[in-house]
Amino acid sequence: MKRVALIVLLSIPAGLAVDKDKGRFAPGPASSYPGHLTQEGITIAAVPYITDEQAAAAFGKVNPYERGILPVLVIVENGSGKPLRLDLKVQFVDLENHHLDAIPPEEVITYQAIKKVPKIEPPSRFPIPVKKGPKKGPLNTPEIANRAFSVKLMPPGEKAYGFFYFEARYQPGSKLYLDGLSDASSGKQYFYFDVPLAKQ
Repeated sequence: MKRVALIVLLSIPAGLAVDKDKGRFAPGPASSYPGHLTQEGITIAAVPYITDEQAAAAFGKVNPYERGILPVLVIVENGSGKPLRLDLKVQFVDLENHHLDAIPPEEVITYQAIKKVPKIEPPSRFPIPVKKGPKKGPLNTPEIANRAFSVKLMPPGEKAYGFFYFEARYQPGSKLYLDGLSDASSGKQYFYFDVPLAKQ
């Protein structure tokens, strides 16, 4: 059974491990970024996207960081020589060692970073209709979901990348904690990664 699963995994097209926009947004090698770490042949880079230039390249007209959301680009390169399974647990770690979980992309697009002061009016005699469904926020753009990290399986020699989102402010010296990497054929768990968050 493991051999069959491995053959299926290795037959996955390389395109599944790259960005959905097919080259319009293409980060460099993980080792080319200041914040990267290599363990057992696996290299992971973590890049905070905080400038207008970075936001324009990744998200177009919106800058999540200006709205209180820190996007972190994660690049994974599988140089282990084995197929890799990614059931990632990813956390932002601040200078006081507080761990903050990532926010799902579907919550980011409804995130209300700027709250308006409620307007006080006399009560109405008529019922007020209630709008159904999530309220669209200022970050409601398809790039937020399209660029989120979503790869679960990686053949040897492949690279995958995408964003994780945090309700946090970047601080020099903060880190990204990543756990949940394993050998897809044997199930062996790899040691967690503490990747330094360094500006590009």
